[in-house]
Amino acid sequence: MRTKAVAALSYRLPAFGETDPRAALLPPKQAGFHSSRATMESHECSRRVFLKRGTALTTCVTACSLRQARADVERRSISAEEFAKHDGIALAELVRQKEVTPDELLGIAIARAEAVDPQINAIAGLLKEEARESIRAGLPDGPFRGVPILLKDISFAMAGVDAEFGSVLFRGHKSAADSIAVSRYRKSGVVMFGRTRVPELGILPTTESTLGGVTRNPFHLDRTAGGSSGGSAAAVAAGIAPMATASDGGGSIRIPASCCGVFGLKPTRARIPIGPETFESWGGLGTLHAVTRSVRDSAALLDVASGPAIGDSYHAPHHAGRFLDDVAREPEKLKVALVTTMPPATKVDPECSRAVDAAAKLCESLGHIVEHCTDDFAGRFEFEKLRHAHGVTVLVAIRQTVLARLRQLRREIRDGDLEPVTRYYFDVAADYTAVELQEARATFFRAARTMGSFQQKYDVILSPTLATPPIEHGKITLTGWAKDVVEGLLRFNPCTPLANWTGQPAMTVPLYQTEDGIPIGIQFYGRFGDESTLFQLAGQLERALPWKNRSPQL
Repeated sequence: MRTKAVAALSYRLPAFGETDPRAALLPPKQAGFHSSRATMESHECSRRVFLKRGTALTTCVTACSLRQARADVERRSISAEEFAKHDGIALAELVRQKEVTPDELLGIAIARAEAVDPQINAIAGLLKEEARESIRAGLPDGPFRGVPILLKDISFAMAGVDAEFGSVLFRGHKSAADSIAVSRYRKSGVVMFGRTRVPELGILPTTESTLGGVTRNPFHLDRTAGGSSGGSAAAVAAGIAPMATASDGGGSIRIPASCCGVFGLKPTRARIPIGPETFESWGGLGTLHAVTRSVRDSAALLDVASGPAIGDSYHAPHHAGRFLDDVAREPEKLKVALVTTMPPATKVDPECSRAVDAAAKLCESLGHIVEHCTDDFAGRFEFEKLRHAHGVTVLVAIRQTVLARLRQLRREIRDGDLEPVTRYYFDVAADYTAVELQEARATFFRAARTMGSFQQKYDVILSPTLATPPIEHGKITLTGWAKDVVEGLLRFNPCTPLANWTGQPAMTVPLYQTEDGIPIGIQFYGRFGDESTLFQLAGQLERALPWKNRSPQL
């Protein structure tokens, strides 16, 4: 009989999609509670007793051996179909219970990538040997030990690994060292096995580039997977990995998560350090995190990566406890501001409107108070000035990145280095002044104070993630005209950038699908520094309207 101390450690995490948070307290199956070290010690003890006492214990020893043999037979790998239905926490639990090994999970993930990626083009490069070597070297005993993860091919530097940023100019570029975020992910025990596609320099809300081609939506191959983290979202939706890193400077986590029917949270500004090579991404507009199959994976991964790094000039407000614990915690009655669109879009596609209306009704059914606030909200912000400030900030950042690469190559820019719109942005940014850049930052800070004032009254803001369902390929690309790109952005995603301008956490939740199965995500803004309320709400919504069984037919 186990002692109370051992029994106290004997719990299991609920399976992905379980509705009862008390399931986390249920004891595991006895057959699953094995330790190879404990088994060896038991056998050694039995051997010594046998030598001392003769054959009297032969039957007992034989029974122990038979039980161990039976356990070895019962230990099994999982199928690709099971893998695709599990989230990262569930896979880590299988590894912990010795039902599957990290090598087996990696093999399934690589096989899945090789089978489906020719259809969706989400993978910029597999890192098979690097992943196998990390397993051979011994994985840390973290919360995601043995779980395969993909890294976005921008913002997540891995030492000695290609980082091409979706750009011909960066072909062959390798990172000198791990980023802070990647170093923290390694400590969690994940197995990093590939890079995901991005548009050139992460500029677009679609993932199309001259270098990498078109990344397709697993639910509808003729539609975009979104961007700029389109490769990450498409790979997670397609069952290649349960989670993939992503970054967001204007919606680049939430846009592709909405398009591909996965969960995506943009954390508060500076929640996850950008360094060590730089401190801010796009002047503080950019943030790092992930797209995931489940809400709890997002929370647990944020627990892993968040927190200030040495030398950071500022960081997000401290979060006491674990974000993972928030997911199972029922939120208090929330006051929700319903904002059906944001300028310059006066309306959104009927499918998106229906999705937002359904989400508002769902929130009310869960006991929350929803108030229509579109006109009041829109009138508070200088949207036109904010968009201009965004353009100044991003274009200057693009120019800085390109110039750094040219210095590395020891040459001037050439025709063909950049796609036409990127080259135009690069040239335009040369005329911006330091004063204009500083005025842009001041515009963002004013908006942040306005948002803080508005959210004194409301806990969260509910809005569409996108103004239309995922668009067809070729609608927003860097190979045409800059004017077309800007107009496409305003039509497609008018509601995501504000969270970057103000620094708020914001998430998209995959609550809705069109009649032909195309995902439409619903966006929620939280108060600055308050990811906890968003995770509580997301967990409640996931239990009320689970999406775990939705999968593309690839």
